[in-house]
Amino acid sequence: MADHTLHNGSTSNARRKVRHEGPRNHLLAFALSILLTGVAFLAVAYSLVGEETHVEPWFVQIFIITLAIFQAVIQLGFWMHMKDKGHSFPILGIAFGFFVALTCAAAGLLWSWW
Repeated sequence: MADHTLHNGSTSNARRKVRHEGPRNHLLAFALSILLTGVAFLAVAYSLVGEETHVEPWFVQIFIITLAIFQAVIQLGFWMHMKDKGHSFPILGIAFGFFVALTCAAAGLLWSWW
């Protein structure tokens, strides 16, 4: 008969490959989200201090939008697990929704300017 025993070395290697991420990534994503929110708050507060700061409003707006996009990527990657394999259909749906939103925004701008 065949020998069906498992060796300890092969099972420990198999367990290491399927290891769960654990709370470390969740804490990192939470800390990054809090940090980005704080930086956005400080950018607005710093621009409202007075004339001596010399921060243009358009720069603050672009900076906050950039932080928001970065935070959305963190949320999608860590909390919604879009970085994992097998999530191509939800990524396709999000990309399609983004395309529809941009198309609607462009159509609204063209409609209001005409």
